[in-house]
Amino acid sequence: MARPALRIEVTPKDQKELRKLLSGGVQPVRVVLRALALLQLAQGVSAPRISTIVALTPQAIRKVGHRYQQEGLERALYERERPGAATLLEDRQRQRIIAMVCSDPPEGRARWTVRLVAEEAVKRRLVPRVGRETIRVLLLHHDLKPWREKNVVRGRTE
Repeated sequence: MARPALRIEVTPKDQKELRKLLSGGVQPVRVVLRALALLQLAQGVSAPRISTIVALTPQAIRKVGHRYQQEGLERALYERERPGAATLLEDRQRQRIIAMVCSDPPEGRARWTVRLVAEEAVKRRLVPRVGRETIRVLLLHHDLKPWREKNVVRGRTE
């Protein structure tokens, strides 16, 4: 048995906003697809039929319609912000690690490596523990590549 068509009443003001969004500059693809689907739903087109036109599944199209009915246009088009993972290092710890990397590498080493930075940070008690990936990302955000720099020792020229 087929599902009954989803009846969405999109206000003229929201339809104008959708058309403006679609005719305006650059927008994320997801937003454009949701706007197109919402306009089609407003014209009474069924979700499976819209899915042949717009690259969304019928279920996703129905969700856009339900979100519009329950929470409005903004929520139907845009996703909520996601919390993301907690930061692993405090600001003070990050600063101390960056300062360590900017100094000379330990005795017997020509350059810093990501693994060496992680080991030294724990050894110097800058952090209780830290992974190589955390160090790599930290250095990447500060545009530091200590493994590319080599402390060259040259003989004296007299």
